[in-house]
Amino acid sequence: MVVETWPAEAEAPPPPEGELFLDAVLSPNRSLPNPGFAALMAVVVAISFAAGIVFFSIGAWPIPFFFGIDVLLVWLAFRISYRDGRRRELIRIDRRHVFVHRRHPNGQVRHYVMPTAWVRAAVADRGEHHAQFSLSVRGRALVLGSFLSPPEREDLADAVALALARAKAPQEAGGAPV
Repeated sequence: MVVETWPAEAEAPPPPEGELFLDAVLSPNRSLPNPGFAALMAVVVAISFAAGIVFFSIGAWPIPFFFGIDVLLVWLAFRISYRDGRRRELIRIDRRHVFVHRRHPNGQVRHYVMPTAWVRAAVADRGEHHAQFSLSVRGRALVLGSFLSPPEREDLADAVALALARAKAPQEAGGAPV
């Protein structure tokens, strides 16, 4: 397990200079769009209401309140999930720096800047469900894509490692990347 120890920058760094070797935006997967959520909630409410009426009619009057609580908890769980879906990580790699901009679900933004020449991309426990992708420099680490599935984290690690290798490669005499 990698512990995140890279400090966040107080203010936004300057935009990347020159050619970008990677410009990626990461966001959590959302499997149920808003119309699907409305349909699901309509079905849950209808079933709970019908079951509540049945229990009320046989004299078990407290039971419909529990069905109402169930509907509220399902709605609350989806609201929390959709709120978490607003999370974003932007990764940009140029020849000099690796920029990571992380937006949390509450809207808070953190910026991380690392020197490209010293950054190392690594996946802890590759192939396992709990695999973690991190960028590290001199013992400090930044975990990225924690909300992605394990195969997506490994694909991200491969893409970042390739971009880092291209960014670290020496330029030709004309100044163009190799």
